[in-house]
Amino acid sequence: MLRRIIQNFATRLLTALLSFGVVWLTARYLGAAGRGAVSLFVTDCAAILLFIGLLGGSSLIYLAPRRNLWHLLLPAYGWATAVCGLGTALVAGLREPGAAYLLHLGLLSLLQAFFSINTALLLGRRREGLYNLFNLAQVALLAGALLAAFRFGGAWLSVETYYYAAYLGFGLPWLLSLLPLLRLPDRRRRLGRRLRATTRELARHSRGAHFSNILAFANYRLGYYFVAYFVDTRAVGILSVGVALMEAIWLIPRSAALVQYVDLVNAHPGEPLPDSALRVGRLTVLATAAAVLVLVAVPPALLTTIFGREFGPAQAVMQLLAPGSVVMAIQMLVSSFFAGRARYRLNNAASVVGLAVTLLGGLLLIPKLGIRGAALAATLSYCASTAFLIWHFRRATGLGLTAFLPGPADLTHAWRLLRRR
Repeated sequence: MLRRIIQNFATRLLTALLSFGVVWLTARYLGAAGRGAVSLFVTDCAAILLFIGLLGGSSLIYLAPRRNLWHLLLPAYGWATAVCGLGTALVAGLREPGAAYLLHLGLLSLLQAFFSINTALLLGRRREGLYNLFNLAQVALLAGALLAAFRFGGAWLSVETYYYAAYLGFGLPWLLSLLPLLRLPDRRRRLGRRLRATTRELARHSRGAHFSNILAFANYRLGYYFVAYFVDTRAVGILSVGVALMEAIWLIPRSAALVQYVDLVNAHPGEPLPDSALRVGRLTVLATAAAVLVLVAVPPALLTTIFGREFGPAQAVMQLLAPGSVVMAIQMLVSSFFAGRARYRLNNAASVVGLAVTLLGGLLLIPKLGIRGAALAATLSYCASTAFLIWHFRRATGLGLTAFLPGPADLTHAWRLLRRR
């Protein structure tokens, strides 16, 4: 199991680095306005893909070992096609971005949906190596295509280049991911009533499991739309760079929360949280805070050197996001505790609290403070939802916020671990 955890972490780390490479390439070569346009497009795709999870997502992983593969793939593909069409039409009605944009949005969101469905089914059938390989290949192809186009083709310095690179990045891995699915022994006949029953089961599992993902996305990305409406696309580009840098740190608490979740799921019901888990939680918060301090200390001159002269204001965004980024480390740990105890409603309620603060902060702060208001609204949202979870965590365990705050003993333990390395 330890080897699997290390492999998954290494894949996620490489994927995160390549994703950051995409952020750097689009910011460096397209400028703030171009980066903002790419960010809005990616956010539109992600918003559409969220609703695809209402008939798929993690439920495909859960049902893949239990049901015929094609009984899951066909309804998931059909639902994805309908959602991508309706989602594109909704974007057309709300923002009127132009026919070319809508065509790329519809096709690329559909490619991403088909790719995510295939990889989810592979993961459900315990093809973890293929799952990691395809996801890594997707980001690598996207980053590699952008690098080649931007560095060696001056005529390709446009937002449209991102679209064509994304076709390659998602299209080729999707086609290749069909091959291992076709090799699986599942029969591709006798659909009929069994297909309808499996579709209903898939829908029933998906609705409850996916609601919190929709709320979380709204908390994380609603600020982009507020900034685009109240300020401009250029400001979205600057904001997206600051957000991408700070959210990259979340790889630390997400990895720890995943391990904690697995341990809790396999623990006996009602078993208290062990001291070792609390220590890991405190070390996770410590590591997150240290990484945040390093990023906050980055001078604006370095940001402009790396991303371009327009991106110096991203440091102010990072400074305002810094407290919220550390608080989110605590939230991820507490959220994994409640998920491991199957108390999903508390996590959903916390997301609703955060979303309310995001909406209020976006309407009040962004018109006056621009991207700084968006960063401040995000931090306030993270703090509010974390406070809600901590209050319920205290009621459930008797432990409060101090259980996750590192002390001298944790610093000493961290130093010993570093010396062993």
